[in-house]
Amino acid sequence: MRVFVTGGTGHSGTHIIPELIAAGHEVTGLARSDTAAAAVSALGAKVRRGSLEDLDGLKEAAADSDGVIHVAHRQDLLPAGGIDAVTAAEVPVIHAYGEALAGTGKPLVAAGSIASSSFGKLGRPATEEDPALPAGQEYSGTLRFRNAVELAVIGLAERGVWSSIVRFPTIAHDTTDTAGFLPGLIALAKAKGFAAYPGDGANLWNAVHISDIATLFRLALEKGPAGSYWHAVEDEGIAFRDIAEAIGSRLGLPTVSVPVDALMLPGYFGMFTNLVTMNLPASSLITRQALGWEPAQPKLLADLDNGHYFSEIRISVAHQ
Repeated sequence: MRVFVTGGTGHSGTHIIPELIAAGHEVTGLARSDTAAAAVSALGAKVRRGSLEDLDGLKEAAADSDGVIHVAHRQDLLPAGGIDAVTAAEVPVIHAYGEALAGTGKPLVAAGSIASSSFGKLGRPATEEDPALPAGQEYSGTLRFRNAVELAVIGLAERGVWSSIVRFPTIAHDTTDTAGFLPGLIALAKAKGFAAYPGDGANLWNAVHISDIATLFRLALEKGPAGSYWHAVEDEGIAFRDIAEAIGSRLGLPTVSVPVDALMLPGYFGMFTNLVTMNLPASSLITRQALGWEPAQPKLLADLDNGHYFSEIRISVAHQ
């Protein structure tokens, strides 16, 4: 297949492109700058110069392809315009793909978020059948832009697009992860002098290796039914306390419980405060059964034990 990929130079994209090429697909990656173009080319893909603002260019690229994988996001809009600005920019991108792909039966696979499907309030592991956000909360909270994008993508199935969503886990880990939650928590522990967890630390987080996410995108592209959600999860629920203890052990620091208190919790976790108390277990059973997806890379705690997360360079980058 001729596959058009956006976000090809990001954390997931740099794994998705090689995964597709290894499976025999011809990949073209969107590149906004000379640096991005060089990076896409180095991955073995063709380069299409352009940007997410150029909707006509995106429509043309989609029409010229046999399928689209969209993992780029307008995070650059967050500082000035916030979540609503991101939503206003990203939903038209999905609609542009829809105009190009309507009635073709071609696949469009886009990124979503498992956190948005559970928000820690289900009382059970989130499944692929759960809505993007709970009823009554569709347009609230910081994940509402993910919800809007997910609904726009899935809605294209009614227009003859083989559209689906791959929901990312709370932690997508590997040797190149410098900007995710895990490097941030490690940098916090080093700066504070101890690793920490909220309360008893029994709340659960989900995770998977980024290479396994890339495999899932390929499978969804190749054989995923239209209008489907897929969960990129191997570790369905790791106690936050276990994550903190693994971080403390590798850094040679004590691991401490921080009371779930309006002053003490933000005093340690800062921008992560709301997230670290969430209970986010998630299942990938439907994904595995439907697509035959089986994660093959190390699980989260094993990846932490490998030690690559604890280099001085990576901790410094995460703390910036």
